[in-house]
Amino acid sequence: MSDPAPPPAARIDVGKARTRLTFFKVMAFVVGIGLLVLCLEMVLHYGFDNNALDWWPQPHGFIFIVYVLATVLLGFELRWPLGRTVLVVLAGCVPFLSFWVERKVSRESEATLAGAGTQLPAR
Repeated sequence: MSDPAPPPAARIDVGKARTRLTFFKVMAFVVGIGLLVLCLEMVLHYGFDNNALDWWPQPHGFIFIVYVLATVLLGFELRWPLGRTVLVVLAGCVPFLSFWVERKVSRESEATLAGAGTQLPAR
């Protein structure tokens, strides 16, 4: 009879997961700031008929796509369920929420990685 599979945390490549966590942290911060700038752009545009930040929505959209990529990569590496990955992605759509979710995800991910133990060899 074969040995049972190791628990999911033991199969996590800790080094790769830490790299993806760092990428996620940076992108969550950048998208949070970008979303606040987008809100400012909307207030200026619709509230004051000021077009100073009309150039911002396109770069913000690109930044958000990179944030989605960072979240999905981290979710795959830490074996998150699809629902959790989607909720973390959606947190980037609500002003200030990405900052709170980033802290929560970072704490939980660090705990998971601390419990993962040994690092697997690179594939």
